[in-house]
Amino acid sequence: MTFQLLFDLDDTLLDSNIESLVPVYFQKLAAHLADLVPPDQMLQQLMRSTLAMYRSTRPDQTLEEVFSQEFYPPLGTTRQALAERIEQFYDEIFPSLQPLTRPRPEAVLLVEWALSRGWDVSVATDPLFPRKAILHRLRWAELAPENYPFRLISDFQTFHFAKASVSYFGEFLGHLGWDGESPLLMVGDSIERDVIPARQAGIPVFWLKSDGQVSPDAEGIPQGTLADLRKFLETTDISGLKADFSSPSALVAALHAAPALMHHLTRITPSEKWTLRPAPGEWAFNEILCHLRDVEAEVNLPRVEAVLNGENPIITGQNTDPWAEQRRYLEQDGEEAFREFVAARAWLVEKLKAISPEEWERPARHTIFGPTHLRELVGFMVEHDRAHVKQARETVTN
Repeated sequence: MTFQLLFDLDDTLLDSNIESLVPVYFQKLAAHLADLVPPDQMLQQLMRSTLAMYRSTRPDQTLEEVFSQEFYPPLGTTRQALAERIEQFYDEIFPSLQPLTRPRPEAVLLVEWALSRGWDVSVATDPLFPRKAILHRLRWAELAPENYPFRLISDFQTFHFAKASVSYFGEFLGHLGWDGESPLLMVGDSIERDVIPARQAGIPVFWLKSDGQVSPDAEGIPQGTLADLRKFLETTDISGLKADFSSPSALVAALHAAPALMHHLTRITPSEKWTLRPAPGEWAFNEILCHLRDVEAEVNLPRVEAVLNGENPIITGQNTDPWAEQRRYLEQDGEEAFREFVAARAWLVEKLKAISPEEWERPARHTIFGPTHLRELVGFMVEHDRAHVKQARETVTN
C-alpha cells in the first residue's frame, strides 16, 4: 500500500493569492473576448457561473457542465462558438499571469523528496478552473506535470464538487482507488477548503499555516511550515495515517461521491461497451448501473426508513446478485438506470444529512451481521458502492 500525499496548490505549492489572481484573470478573459461579448456582461457571467460551481451538489454534472449551463445561454452564445477563442486565451494570455505568483523552492524539494520515497503525490486543488489553467499554475510552481508524475490533479472537466464540499474529498479518494487501507495525508493552507472538509471526510490533515496564525478548527492536528511538514513525515509512523470513514459526515460524503464517480465512467465509456462483459460470469457496465439502482431503491432506502421509523427492527440480508440475470439487466436502458440511481441516492443523502447524531446510532438487528445500528448499516452501503465503483472502473478500462 502506497502512501498518498495530497497537496493543495495555491499558497501551498505556489505563492498565489487567489483573491488577487482571479479578478485579473477574469478581466483578461473579458478583454480577450470583448469583440464578441461586452466585458461588463462577461465579468458578471463569470462571477455568477463560478458561484454556481461553488454551490453545486449535482453528482451527475461536472463542474464544467454546471459552468457552461450558467455561463453561455445568458450571453446568447454557445460553448462551441467560443471554444477556439477560449483555448487561445489559455494558450497565449493566461500565462501572462505568472508574475502574480511565485514558486516555492521548498515545496519543489518536498515533492521531489516524497516522490523519491516512492510515495504517490496528488494535487488536490479547487477544481473551479479548466485543466489548462491548473497545469500552467503547476509550471509556475516549477512543478511542471510533464516532469513530475502526479497521481491525480483535480480539474473542472472531471470533478463534480468544489473543494469546500466534503464530497470533493470523497470524490478525490474515489479517483485514487478508494481502498480505505492506504495511508494518506492532505496538506493545505485553507481552514475552509482544506482542513475542515478533509477532516469531515475522514482524511488526516496537515495545516500549512502562516506565522502567528491560529484556528480552533485546526486544534489537535499537525501544523506548521513546509519544513515542519518534512519533519513530521520523517518522524511519524505514516502507516497510522489512515482515513476514518466511520463518522456521519464521512459516510455521507462517500455516498454522495459514488454517483459522481459513476457519472465520470458513463462519460468516458463508449455506448457500445456498456453491454460487453469483460469475461464469462462477470458483469457488464450496464448490469452494474442497474444493480446500483435496484439496490438503492429496494434495499438501502427501505433499511434506512425501517431503522429511523421502527424500534430495533430486524433487517433481512438479501442476495441481490441473481437480479442481473433474473431482471435481464443487459437488455435495460443503462442511462435511465443511472438517472434513477442518482435520484434515489440524492434522496438518501438529503435524508441522512437531516438526522441527528442520536439517530445515527439507532439500533437494528441484521439477520447476518447481528446487532447493529444505522451508522454501521450506512457503512455497509458505502462498502457496497466502493466494490461496484471499482468493478465498473475495471470493466470499462479492460
